[in-house]
Amino acid sequence: MPKILLVDDEDNFRSDLAERLNLRGYDTIEAGNGEYAIKAARADNDIDIVLLDLKMPGLSGEQTLTELKKYRPAIQVIMLTGHGSMASAMETGRLEAFAYLEKPCELDILLRTIEEAREDRPHVMARHEIPNVEKGSLRKWMIGSHNSRPGIIILGALIFAAMFFAPAPQRLIDIVSAPKTGEVTDINMGFAGYRQMGDDETIADYYSRKNKMYDVVTDGEGASRRISQTPRQVSTKARIMLATLVVAALFWASGAIPVGITALLVGVLMYFTGILRPDDIAKAYAKDAVIFIFGVLALAVAIAKTGLDRRIGLMLLGSAKTLPRLLFIFLPLLAMACSLVSEHALVAFIMPLFMMVYVTTIRAAGVKKDHALAVMLALTLCFTANSGGPGSPAAGGRNAIMMGILQDYNVAPTFGEWMTYGMPFVPVMALAIAAYFYLRFRSKLKVKSLDVSAIVRQAADQIGPMNRNEYITAAVLVGVIALWVGASDIFGMGGPIILGLVALNILRVLKWRDITKIHWEVIALYASAAAMGKGLAETGGALFLADSFLSILPDFMRDGSGLAMAVSLFTGIMTNFMSDGATVSAIGPITVPMATISGTHPWMVGFATAFASSFAHMLIIGTPSNAIVYAMAKDPVTGEQLVTLSDFLKHGAIVLLLSFGVLWGWTIFGYWRYIGF
Repeated sequence: MPKILLVDDEDNFRSDLAERLNLRGYDTIEAGNGEYAIKAARADNDIDIVLLDLKMPGLSGEQTLTELKKYRPAIQVIMLTGHGSMASAMETGRLEAFAYLEKPCELDILLRTIEEAREDRPHVMARHEIPNVEKGSLRKWMIGSHNSRPGIIILGALIFAAMFFAPAPQRLIDIVSAPKTGEVTDINMGFAGYRQMGDDETIADYYSRKNKMYDVVTDGEGASRRISQTPRQVSTKARIMLATLVVAALFWASGAIPVGITALLVGVLMYFTGILRPDDIAKAYAKDAVIFIFGVLALAVAIAKTGLDRRIGLMLLGSAKTLPRLLFIFLPLLAMACSLVSEHALVAFIMPLFMMVYVTTIRAAGVKKDHALAVMLALTLCFTANSGGPGSPAAGGRNAIMMGILQDYNVAPTFGEWMTYGMPFVPVMALAIAAYFYLRFRSKLKVKSLDVSAIVRQAADQIGPMNRNEYITAAVLVGVIALWVGASDIFGMGGPIILGLVALNILRVLKWRDITKIHWEVIALYASAAAMGKGLAETGGALFLADSFLSILPDFMRDGSGLAMAVSLFTGIMTNFMSDGATVSAIGPITVPMATISGTHPWMVGFATAFASSFAHMLIIGTPSNAIVYAMAKDPVTGEQLVTLSDFLKHGAIVLLLSFGVLWGWTIFGYWRYIGF
């Protein structure tokens, strides 16, 4: 039963109401004025609901409500007044009062309102990111709730300490201390900065030189000079980055602390352990991909604000008249489109449409929430877009990195050759995703019929013909896409979209207030993933991971199709914790020489590595598409997160296994053998 604070300056009314509530099992506290009510609410966190009189001497009910919400935003306040007016009702509603009742109020109505406020409290807590911790025992406290899991936090601290204080593996020290010779037998060939290393330079020397991380020593004559950090020092930093990766993945997967706070924790650990210089850490957090995500989320606001999303939806989803058509026709076409156009941009434009379809559908069906429908719409879009990566070299930077590695060995494929080996994978993988979600969710859906086409068409008809703002937004969108396609090598992906935002503001379509409403925690999340990837690459931690995996391969997986399977397995797992580009940068330079030495065609291993880097389905840090979908998958009314981190982890793990199955069965042992190398 909730604990109730009664605030009213009429002593008789207050004490009589308290007695009637106590008889029904409620625990009540009385306050005769607003000042005491604020003190009581600040001192007693068990108070869940406040019955607040509007007219009181001293602080009025509205002033008391404002102060209560300032200190306890999740507290549910029911206004009671004998002097009601439309103006006061509107004002208390603006201040987030749960209900507005006139005195005298029938007890049954008041009790029903109290229960409704109690049921709504978890939603309010979710909107304000307040943990809903169950009380009663140490075990319950340790388990906690989403965004507050003390047991997981303690476990993460112990893991970090164990990895920090453990002695460095000899293999890691060998990797960071081996000199560059230029031979394919170099154990440091897979290092991200191998091409920039000087002859006979070690990773420890390169790390010190590039990042200006020198030690200062004084000789016997008192002269000071700078020396590179020792291999043992650099190996310690590599272990710190590996520990940071493990702890961050644990926190993101379990929801131990808020997503954005974990993102900041990555930076804190990198700052205070001296992984990179402060300016370099800040640069790692502000990569072009991070600016791109920020811009896409802001541009999506403009597209939804003007109604252009409905026009785009009508064009893209016109044929999706049933759930099977949506899954088995639209998704394969989307996947192939994502092979040629930025999948992140397509996800950003389509996700708001899917959320509109979700809200419209559940309202028409008369249900408050359909978690299965929300998860199915969001994750099929996300995973299908990710799976378009293997289709062509234009599908992402990871493919360009692999093209560069193959070019170093003078065996780079043409654009058409890449598509020959990659595009047949894409629609089959999309169908596999569609089949999984259809079989998994069709019996769990509360909404039994889904006509996406009709919903989008009705939404477009409701707003009438296109207006000025829609035409402007459409023109800016076309311009941004044109710059992405034709000049991304010059301006990156972030530059064009920032230009688009500035243009929309100057043309009075998008306001700064609109931009501030985007989900900044997702931007921080992806920024931290970029910084973590840089730290792993710079210290040699990523190379150590790749080398450790390859060292345990059995003999039958050291050449041919076995090697392709092995590198795809490791790449597909690692890309869920690092950016796809960083994963290919760390693994590709190791696996391609292994293919050459073993007599395997470099394309087989190179393609397997690049294709598997698109399998980042399990965590939202894996790719911008995951981050964008997570940011937008919120109930527009309650603010509740409809698709959670655990949904990504649970369903992403299964889709990851399906991805390996399609890559190995349909691609490596299927049409690749027919095409040949």
